[in-house]
Amino acid sequence: MHDASSERLEENLYGINQQSRNYIRDIITLINKEVGINKVLSILLFGSQRAQCSDSTSVSDCDLLIIFKDRVSNHHIKEIEKYFIALEFKHNFRQFSKKLSKKILGVISQTTGIFVSHFLTKKKYWEDANFYKIFRVNRVFSAAFAPRNIVLGNVLSNSTNLYGDDLRNRLRPKIQITFLEMIKSTIMNLMISFFSIIISLFRKLDPTKYQLEAIKWALKASNFYCFRDVKDLKTISKRFISFEKPRAQRRAKKFFTRFMNLRKKPVGDMNFMLRCPIRIIKIHLKAITYQKLINTKLNSQIPTIPIEPIVPDRTFSLRV
Repeated sequence: MHDASSERLEENLYGINQQSRNYIRDIITLINKEVGINKVLSILLFGSQRAQCSDSTSVSDCDLLIIFKDRVSNHHIKEIEKYFIALEFKHNFRQFSKKLSKKILGVISQTTGIFVSHFLTKKKYWEDANFYKIFRVNRVFSAAFAPRNIVLGNVLSNSTNLYGDDLRNRLRPKIQITFLEMIKSTIMNLMISFFSIIISLFRKLDPTKYQLEAIKWALKASNFYCFRDVKDLKTISKRFISFEKPRAQRRAKKFFTRFMNLRKKPVGDMNFMLRCPIRIIKIHLKAITYQKLINTKLNSQIPTIPIEPIVPDRTFSLRV
């Protein structure tokens, strides 16, 4: 990598924790060796590991989106992915296990994009906002359940351009957040929530982290739907507590406090796990209701232009 690019990368890494910095440096070294950094257009760091974000916890991964030039073949990208996975093991962003149950969870993670620390794509997929090609997830699953525009909107608003051209503005005009996105978000996060409850019979599968991920994305998606901004989870939680009726705010505060504590130190808590599906539904319903009220208020404030009544033409008989 050129000296100027190296200096810029080091500046962008300032404030990021040491684990993530070492991981990103090894990623750059790998790209230089196996592909050539000149074939990379952009590298984005998004999510909780950004220097400006206060959401980083023991369950957080380091999310990197690497956009290659179109001339890099899909086969080549697939070939080098095994090295990326090896680096995740090296830097403790992924745990190695020979157990069949863990391997099944790994396949599910790869299919849905949950707890994956790298995403390799190409310029044409990025500019077309091709969700399943950008995140390399299952095409059918993403089309049916993924709130694609909400996820992409969060990435655009909650990312740092570590290297190369900033391609985020090319995608922003294509992000359209609709009511359907919220329905998909509700279904997807409920699926993750129920899945975590089912596997809670096996504590070694870390069911709590899947439940925490469902609540996190329920909050992030709903917050983005309401406000089109990206805030830390503590701020978002306070917003959704305020949406509750006064008598229900105490229960909501207790739930979100437990949620934040479990993110810092995940432990088994079946009482929390069983409350999550109802809370996920409540979060989405509050967001939909809020947005509906805002739209109603905005529509009522649009000034109307009075229309003058049309006077019909008066006809007169002709006189000779």
